[in-house]
Amino acid sequence: MSSYPRVRQKTAISSPAQQKPPAPFRVPPDLGGSALDAVVRAAFELSWGRARELIRRGKVSVDGRTALEPVKRVRAGAEVTLDMGARRPKAAAMELPEGALVDVDPHFVVVEKPSGIGTVPFDPGGMGASIARRAQPGEEATLDERVRAALARRERTSGVAPSLGVVHRLDKETSGLIVFTRTWAAKKILMQAFRQHTIHRRYLAIVHGDAKAGTIRSHFVDDRGDGLRGSIERRAGRKKPVGSEKGQLAITHLEVVERLRGPGVGPCTLVACRLETGRTHQIRIHLAEAGHPVVGDRVYVRGYRGTVVPAPRLMLHAAELGFAHPATGEELRWESPLPGDMEALLVSLR
Repeated sequence: MSSYPRVRQKTAISSPAQQKPPAPFRVPPDLGGSALDAVVRAAFELSWGRARELIRRGKVSVDGRTALEPVKRVRAGAEVTLDMGARRPKAAAMELPEGALVDVDPHFVVVEKPSGIGTVPFDPGGMGASIARRAQPGEEATLDERVRAALARRERTSGVAPSLGVVHRLDKETSGLIVFTRTWAAKKILMQAFRQHTIHRRYLAIVHGDAKAGTIRSHFVDDRGDGLRGSIERRAGRKKPVGSEKGQLAITHLEVVERLRGPGVGPCTLVACRLETGRTHQIRIHLAEAGHPVVGDRVYVRGYRGTVVPAPRLMLHAAELGFAHPATGEELRWESPLPGDMEALLVSLR
């Protein structure tokens, strides 16, 4: 697959009353197999964010059918239409991509989370709190709500949707494997496993620069001195907690998978990160503080002096998940291939 065409300029798409719908776009051979957001971006001269937004709002159709997945691959010859007057199908707000329910067990469900969907609604109780609030009008349904709806359809239950327990999360832009529990006993056991660091989690990330293998160990505080969450060891001034401040131990094991040197950009690296602890934004913080922010990160890229590689979203994917079955003790492991948008960026960087 070839790299994406360079966008010449951004075109503001106004309301239907102000502008006629652009002509349908026939996907050329060099874009065949690309992700839909890349096709829409190139066809209608939009930014990555705008292309994804319009797809998720139901404004894009492929061969006459509304397409709602930005990373879905599009064949050469397909007709892509942009219609600002189109309405998003009502049922689509609760849908998950085909195959998103990776493993449905009476005690848990393993899910392939798409990028762009929050894991849970605002959770005032913190890690593992019960999830009860549904998406409000105008809000996009979060992953847990979509999974509950999918389980209800799959198991043909009526009335109250199946309950789910939250034992870990993925950032909104992060894709990949996540587990929800379905019983209180399973939740208690898996939460304990997370606390004891016996859960296997391996992430793949595309990062700026020539990253090195090794183990990153630091203590996180809410403000490392620049207003961002980060390592107290990186803070200017006092390297120990002050007053009631508490530092959280964070350990990330880093492996180099592939070095990338695409034309026109600085070096990048495909890395694998194995989490020993699971702190908020742990991978993003550790890699950024090591001088290798994740490509697509708009927060922890602050201070990076190299060439910033453009990307449609945070290039971070939860590729492996494993734990002991909460009821039988059997060791289980799941793997998830890189999504289309990350694969496409890798191709352009090789």
